Amino acid sequence: MSVTHVEQGTRPTGSGPGRLLVAVYGVLALAATARGIYQVATKLSDAPVAYLLSLFAGIVYVVATFALATDRRRVAWPAVLVEMVGVLTVGTLSVVDLGEFPDETVWSGFGAGYGYVPLVLPFLGVWWLWRTGRPSAEPAVPTDGGADDEAHEPPSTLG
Repeated sequence: MSVTHVEQGTRPTGSGPGRLLVAVYGVLALAATARGIYQVATKLSDAPVAYLLSLFAGIVYVVATFALATDRRRVAWPAVLVEMVGVLTVGTLSVVDLGEFPDETVWSGFGAGYGYVPLVLPFLGVWWLWRTGRPSAEPAVPTDGGADDEAHEPPSTLG
């Protein structure tokens, strides 16, 4: 039996503003995976590292999208952190040493080809996972029929 969000005091990752985050992840997952599959299938020998990284990035985005949409935090955290490390590492290497990346990947130049969304998205993902994973500040309402419930009932008018 799993613990519900009400019992944990957390919010689902795919609700509220998380829906927009999931949508952006979904679009990037589709774009990166399609690009990676095309590059690997048609011209892998031209730039194998770059094209395999594009496909890997796409798979990471698919996993992150699924995990965020379905509130699977144990999967979402590693996916978003791998994405963050990937975009920072590949972004740095692609700027410093162009030899390994003769063609662009999703994470090249910190995601410049995608409007820097790949650079910003993992930071938003980490923030959202942290934000929705914290217990809410609202006090729990007693539902056990204890003395507190009776103290707040209106007085009886039936004498």
